[in-house]
Amino acid sequence: MTPARRAHPFGDQPFRGRTAVDGGLLTVDDLRGPRWRRILPGIHVAAGAVVDHELLARAAAGLLLPHAVVSGASAGVLWGLDDLAGPTDPVELTVRPGAPRADCPAVRVRRRTLPRASVTQRSGVAVTTAEVTALGLAADLPLVEGVVLLDRFLGARVTRLDWLQDAASVMTGRGCRGARAALDLADGLAGSPQETRLRLVIRFSGLPRPVAQHEVRIGGRFVARTDFAWPGRRLALEYEGAWHTRQVAADRRRIEALQAAGWRVLFVTAADLLRPAELIARIAAALSDS
Repeated sequence: MTPARRAHPFGDQPFRGRTAVDGGLLTVDDLRGPRWRRILPGIHVAAGAVVDHELLARAAAGLLLPHAVVSGASAGVLWGLDDLAGPTDPVELTVRPGAPRADCPAVRVRRRTLPRASVTQRSGVAVTTAEVTALGLAADLPLVEGVVLLDRFLGARVTRLDWLQDAASVMTGRGCRGARAALDLADGLAGSPQETRLRLVIRFSGLPRPVAQHEVRIGGRFVARTDFAWPGRRLALEYEGAWHTRQVAADRRRIEALQAAGWRVLFVTAADLLRPAELIARIAAALSDS
């Protein structure tokens, strides 16, 4: 009679197939069966598990190359920016020179020595700090998109502007000037990437700078918070995107409260951002009428 195997403890977490077999939890035939799925060389997961980029990154750095550090866009995913890489994108890892590397298309390995201060732990694996991750990604992007990215890291509250500034001051190598230029324009106040893009359109136009996330109060009573505002002219600028359409009723009440308080409200859509000259002319006209 075949001895009963112990119940496996893996749940939806990745594991080394060899370890499970050696421990008597599974057989080689089990691993080849329909209950398990191989996601990386020698690394398996339950067939019903959701295999996203975060899980792949944890498997790659925790099991496949346990000496590696998750970096690049993969590190961005671990810091909460889930859309920076998907399940079909290779996991980005950094290993020290001379360390073993995986011969696997699902993993992209870079060899370099990372300062100890550039590495931390997150989701159970070594990962570049939020500051190193954000600035490194921004260094490879055009200016506006670099600002968008840095605003997203700041908005996720995984770093602070002064921490980014400290990291940028010692940053060297390709793209460091571009990353610092993007950081000079970041503020972390945007509620969405499109709000950052809108803010930069206004900034580059030479119009008076609006106040982001301005709270309108009448007699000390809170009325509404605006995406952007010119308080002295009682003019608010609101970006209408997917985030706003999910709360149409609340937005309508907020706009009505602003108008009742004597404010004018301009609305901007994604289509408007594709016609920046027309958008700026409309804002300029509204400011001149105030």
